[in-house]
Amino acid sequence: MTDKAIEIIEVLNQDFKDAKCALNYRSIYELLVAVMLSAQTTDAKVNKVTASLFSTFPTIESIANAKKEEIEPFLFPLGLSKIKTNNLIKLSEIILTKYNGIVPTLKDDLLTLPGVGNKTTEVILAEGYKIPAFPVDTHVHRISKRLGLVSEDCSVLETEKFLKSFFDEEHWIRLHHQMIFFGRQVCLARNPKCEKCRLKKFCTKNHNKS
Repeated sequence: MTDKAIEIIEVLNQDFKDAKCALNYRSIYELLVAVMLSAQTTDAKVNKVTASLFSTFPTIESIANAKKEEIEPFLFPLGLSKIKTNNLIKLSEIILTKYNGIVPTLKDDLLTLPGVGNKTTEVILAEGYKIPAFPVDTHVHRISKRLGLVSEDCSVLETEKFLKSFFDEEHWIRLHHQMIFFGRQVCLARNPKCEKCRLKKFCTKNHNKS
């Protein structure tokens, strides 16, 4: 790895050594549901919704066999409730019938599930199965640009590909969480706390380098 990669790892290890997934879950299936539901909303809202949802529908079978009108009221606070309800029930049905109730471990299989995109598959692999992966959410994407790791016009997939080449595989999972914490607590989208940033020498925003 380059000196820059090593320094970023060292700083994030010191400042965010306890970084971890903010979503609450008791199984990989619950993690999958939580990540899928987190689209265009916050982890805090998802945790409230899933607590109620899984209290009423505690198993994959109960969700797969539920009616849409039974599920949708739980998901309404998250937005896109109709789409997420349809995806949740279909996803559960497929996992139950095609995969014997076990969330698949192969990325290609995960990508066939309703409502599951590339970022969600990376989260399941990294967080659920501890398989080296580097999920790129809005925070990781923003941080990668601000630290000059990728250009402003890079897509999420391009950013993911670069991060996997820039950092050694053993650091991917931990860095994913640390970059999210860094993005939420220091390098905010609006009004970043540049005075607290120990990586600002790499920042591409000129006004943040003072």
